[in-house]
Amino acid sequence: MKNFIKILPLLFLLIGFSKNSNSAEKVEYLKTDWSFKGLFGKFDRGALQRGYQVYTEVCASCHSMKYLSYRNLAEEGGPEFSVAEAKAIAASFEVNDGPNDDGEMFTRPGKLSDKFVMPYDNVKAAQAANGGAYPPDMSVLVKARGGGVDYIYSLLQGYEDPPAGITLDDGVYYNKYMYGNKIKMPNQLSDGLVVYADGTEASVEQMSKDVTTFLMWSAEPHLESRHKMGFKAIVYLIILTILVYFSMKRIWSRIETKV
Repeated sequence: MKNFIKILPLLFLLIGFSKNSNSAEKVEYLKTDWSFKGLFGKFDRGALQRGYQVYTEVCASCHSMKYLSYRNLAEEGGPEFSVAEAKAIAASFEVNDGPNDDGEMFTRPGKLSDKFVMPYDNVKAAQAANGGAYPPDMSVLVKARGGGVDYIYSLLQGYEDPPAGITLDDGVYYNKYMYGNKIKMPNQLSDGLVVYADGTEASVEQMSKDVTTFLMWSAEPHLESRHKMGFKAIVYLIILTILVYFSMKRIWSRIETKV
């Protein structure tokens, strides 16, 4: 017991040092106005459609979204492409199918019921094409990373030259928002990289926001309906509280009168 008391100051010192070290490593993420935040939050349909474009033209060559089907692009609460547009998007991809009557695999244009086409046949192929690193699936990436949308949004804009004294291996890049500041994915965004169909200027900041919005929807496709349900529940509870309050007042008023 006496020995434990003697080492208590040392333990407190180590705990304090650990807290200071962790706080020193924390970086404040970039902030922006997310339309889907808050009780009445909704997805910006234009941002979702632009975000899908950024994903398709920039991210899809390495990152899969295996939990999404092309029909989801036309569903309510999502990007809300028309059914014809969603069919055209699906048909622009070649899908492996089969076997046919001859027992052979074949390719065909995609259909609404198909999952998003994977960029690689398997994990080993993905690692071989990316220097041993495996590009994570982006379907629920926003939920899988601490910091959520703010982290993804910041990461896409966080590429910098490494500070003095930090050396990077070949194929490794410095990103101020990445855990450990080292990332194998090179900077993918540059101003004007895509041409938005709606005429929006494709700055790095805009593309980062749009594709992050799209990733948020893919991770929480029922967010809007959940918000509506939550609002209805709050209204119901308020009405119920008022009814209970007046019922209680009426009951107690009778008791007070009798007394």
